Amino acid sequence: MVVPNDPIMLMSYLNTQLRDNFSSLQELCRAMDLEEKSIKEKLSAVGYIYHSEQNQFLSC
Repeated sequence: MVVPNDPIMLMSYLNTQLRDNFSSLQELCRAMDLEEKSIKEKLSAVGYIYHSEQNQFLSC
């Protein structure tokens, strides 16, 4: 599965997947063969961090 490269599109895509299909970022990353650390770094660089309580990336 190819995910969007643009950080804002990536955040939107991941939040939709988290809302509709996955109970955690770890589960999503395992299922889609993605590296959790690199996703967090990429989104952090544009002001978004993952909140496990809400199971989504939110603006910091």
